[in-house]
Amino acid sequence: MKKGKRMAVLVGCNYPNTEKALHGCHNDVISMREVLVSRFGFDPNRVELLLDKPGSLIMPTGANIKKALNSMVDGAAEGDVLLFHFWGHGTLIERPNSTMKEEAIVPCDFNLITSIDFRELVNRVPKDATFTILADSCNSGGLIDKETEQIGPSTTPADDASLMFLQHEVQPALKEDEGILISGCQTDEYSEDLKDGTQFYGAFSHAVQMVLKQNPGPLSNREIVLRARKFLAMQQLSTQHPCLYCSNKNADAIFLHKPNPRD
Repeated sequence: MKKGKRMAVLVGCNYPNTEKALHGCHNDVISMREVLVSRFGFDPNRVELLLDKPGSLIMPTGANIKKALNSMVDGAAEGDVLLFHFWGHGTLIERPNSTMKEEAIVPCDFNLITSIDFRELVNRVPKDATFTILADSCNSGGLIDKETEQIGPSTTPADDASLMFLQHEVQPALKEDEGILISGCQTDEYSEDLKDGTQFYGAFSHAVQMVLKQNPGPLSNREIVLRARKFLAMQQLSTQHPCLYCSNKNADAIFLHKPNPRD
């Protein structure tokens, strides 16, 4: 298999000047960019950063986040490693004409991106590539619709609105799944925004970065989640439990490592 590219879209939404303002989201995604470049060999030119701060050329609206993700997936090939890191609000919302609820992330313009949208993206990832989602947001467990749980608890739409609101029929995966969801909490839980001195950070994003710092060798996706859970428990954050959703094979694959080709 040819050497693959490493590409990432990192999004931090602090929602400034709103009732829902957060504080640590920008700090965490900037720190994650440094980790991706220094430890995992990502080309800085292939790491797209979207922050809702004054002066940002591209704000992390729903349309802009989906545009960045679509561009990354459309540009992917066999052997590529793709990452989406989102730190901001998450929510649960009822499907139209249904009592079922779907997980969603909340862009800065509150134009939701739902688990249905992420399923559609994952279905388009090329064979023998991987698409990892690090979701530091409330209700983020299950953010890829119909993904296999590995660690967890058992008005008129605009043209760029979520596929869920457009009544779009999304097909289930037709091949072994390429998606890996590492969520900051379970579907019914909240992800904490914390402060250490003058520094704000997300509890889950901080936990993942500390796990990587304390373990310089390779770690599987399963190990990342279990060690992040342990780290949060040591910080007395017993109400937040990171989860892992992916195929059995990807559960024990090395975090952000070039995938092995399937037979």
